[in-house]
Amino acid sequence: MIETQSNSNSNSPELEITGLKKSFNKNVVLRNIKLTLHKGENLIVLGKSGTGKSVLIKCIVGLIKPDSGNIKIFNKELFLLNRKELNEVRKKIGFLFQSAALYDSMSVYENLIFPMKRIYKNLTDAELLSKAEKVLTDVGLLDAIYLMPSELSGGMRKRIGLARTLIVGPEIMLYDEPTTGLDPVTSQEISQLINKAKIEYKTSSIIITHDMACAEVTGDRIAMIKDGEIYIEGTYSELNQSNDAFVQSFFMSKN
Repeated sequence: MIETQSNSNSNSPELEITGLKKSFNKNVVLRNIKLTLHKGENLIVLGKSGTGKSVLIKCIVGLIKPDSGNIKIFNKELFLLNRKELNEVRKKIGFLFQSAALYDSMSVYENLIFPMKRIYKNLTDAELLSKAEKVLTDVGLLDAIYLMPSELSGGMRKRIGLARTLIVGPEIMLYDEPTTGLDPVTSQEISQLINKAKIEYKTSSIIITHDMACAEVTGDRIAMIKDGEIYIEGTYSELNQSNDAFVQSFFMSKN
């Protein structure tokens, strides 16, 4: 792995990955992944298509089991947890899918309170409504509270997906290509919302993206994957100044 001059965040890690490997048949997708997410940090993970970025975050939430290696979340060994302990950890992790994954048969309000009812079983209807209105205000879509997903634009769906994730108060956010398929203006708005969530909800985030504009706006640090491994880490500015051809290929694509 290429080293940069940036110093590691001194905060204790929220998440540590060491020696992670995942293969599908003979296709090795991830090999010897080593990655640390610090508290209050937005970490960008960049890589070409098919380099295992989405597989990585699915391993983090236990949707895919790696062949070897270790993931420690909140100082707990993920693969040593029983089902109940794993579910408790998952409650602290928010996952924003590329498609936003809204339930098409439910209104925006119903989409928002669905996870709330599963996690916080004793909330009154008034409390549920209050929390829904608060998070919709935070993403700028309070007026959409009773709309159906079919009535929303792509950017609005992403905002609602983010609201539904934030409403349960996650400590770690995982974003899978949050700006994919959006126009530049809407992409910029989503990037700003990611930063707003970090401040207001005190989240630590891993952002999987190939959008360099999003990486520049949201990323405290960037890790690039090449051939299934972390190739280089550093800030946007540090990597932008790199003479490495692979690193520069990402910045050239922005122009």
